[in-house]
Amino acid sequence: QVQLVESGGGLVQAGGSLRLSCAASGSIFSINAMAWYRQAPGKQREFVAVITSGGSTNYAYSVKGRFTISRDNAKNTVYLQMNSLKPEDTAVYYCNTRPTGWPWGQGTQVTVSS
Repeated sequence: QVQLVESGGGLVQAGGSLRLSCAASGSIFSINAMAWYRQAPGKQREFVAVITSGGSTNYAYSVKGRFTISRDNAKNTVYLQMNSLKPEDTAVYYCNTRPTGWPWGQGTQVTVSS
C-alpha cells in the first residue's frame, strides 16, 4: 500500500515563500505523473500542479508563474516551491498521482496572512 506524507506547510505573510515536500513509499513512484492539490475551507479540492514521469509540468492558472513543481525519483519525493504567496493560497495541500489513484495523505496546512 502506497503512503503519501506531505510536509513543509506553515504560516507565512503575503509575498512570502514556502517549499512543500511529499514523500511516497513504494517503488512505482517514478512511473507516475505526480501532482499537488489543495483544499480551502468550505471548497472542493482543486488541482494545483502536475509533473510527468518525464519532467513535463503544467499548472493551474491561479498559480502559474508563482509555483514550481519538481520531483526527485531517487528519493520518491515531489516538491512544490511556492513564491509570492497570496491569502487566497491558504489551504491544505496534498499530493497524489494525476489522475488520482493513491490513498490521500494527511496534507500540510498553508496559511497566508495579509
